Amino acid sequence: MNQEAYHKLISGQNKSVVASFLRLFLWLAAQGYTVVIALRNFLYSKKWLKTHRANAVVISIGNITAGGTGKTPLVIWLCKFLQQKGTQCAILTRGYKVTRGTKDEGRATRTDEPGILAESCPQAKVIVNPDRIAGAAEAVNKFAAKVLIMDDGFQHRRLARDLDIVTIDATQPFGFGKLLPAGLLREPLRSLKRADAIVLTRCDQSTDSELNQIENKLHLINPDMVVAKSIHAPIYAKSTNNKKISLEELKNKKVFAFCGIGNPDAFLHTVKKLGVILVGSKVYNDHHSYCEEDVREIFELADKSNVDLVLTTHKDWTKIDFLKILYSEDTKPIDYLEIELKFISGEDKITQLIQNALAGKIPS
Repeated sequence: MNQEAYHKLISGQNKSVVASFLRLFLWLAAQGYTVVIALRNFLYSKKWLKTHRANAVVISIGNITAGGTGKTPLVIWLCKFLQQKGTQCAILTRGYKVTRGTKDEGRATRTDEPGILAESCPQAKVIVNPDRIAGAAEAVNKFAAKVLIMDDGFQHRRLARDLDIVTIDATQPFGFGKLLPAGLLREPLRSLKRADAIVLTRCDQSTDSELNQIENKLHLINPDMVVAKSIHAPIYAKSTNNKKISLEELKNKKVFAFCGIGNPDAFLHTVKKLGVILVGSKVYNDHHSYCEEDVREIFELADKSNVDLVLTTHKDWTKIDFLKILYSEDTKPIDYLEIELKFISGEDKITQLIQNALAGKIPS
């Protein structure tokens, strides 16, 4: 079952008899998952499961739902913020599905988030290790990092943290209200009591009323946590030949878009808002492993529509840039849309929390 069909199933959009039976099966499976998560969190809350403290400040950026909530742009923002203060930081990431391919392979899984983080934060060391304790030790002992940014860290409780920030996608905030696999929640919403702050992402794609409802629900769970709002702002497109294309140049271009991310609708919405003419699109599952055949299909679909350019996400670009077909003389260039996180409210509160976490531990 592909990602789109799965979301229609768990959201209730698919109302067939078969879908109803499948939802019952997923609900039963979710009960077992709920028990495991509840037991694990209970053991950590009672300190019967041990947490390990690194010899550095640890700031976790995580989420409570599966799929893309915008963690990576926030990690990049935080890394740049710390670097502006002259603070040596490292990024700890588990490196989901990280293997390296070669140009001669027909299929290979490439890095996505770790590759983007390394490119966007060249002064920070990116440590790829599913064992966060070992990764933290390497960052501190080998690279003298003073601050560790734990990417996707909310559920990884073995490593103690000084600040817990959770990203929530304003367009898909609460995972259809159910835990995996019946919904998209990785933990019950009450787990947000552990969070120090929430950063709502893609707020420009929700109404003020929807945002207020989300914020009110969050404050019912944890009245003391900070809630900030942000958007994913496009800044330019970048082509196969490293040429940057301004947003102004993109206007009125005929575009074919494709992606394999957790929230493809958000990307397509962003593309449409650029003022382009979106003549076609292709959506793959999150963390899709691209091969030559995929790219050939994308080119064929684009050619049928006589497009000016093909546009994807930075994340998807990192997983296709090794494919030979991309650099053939008779193919159109594929551009990726570069975005950055911009706060529209609450940035001062987030930066104050960071300052508080650093206070007394990092020289000013």
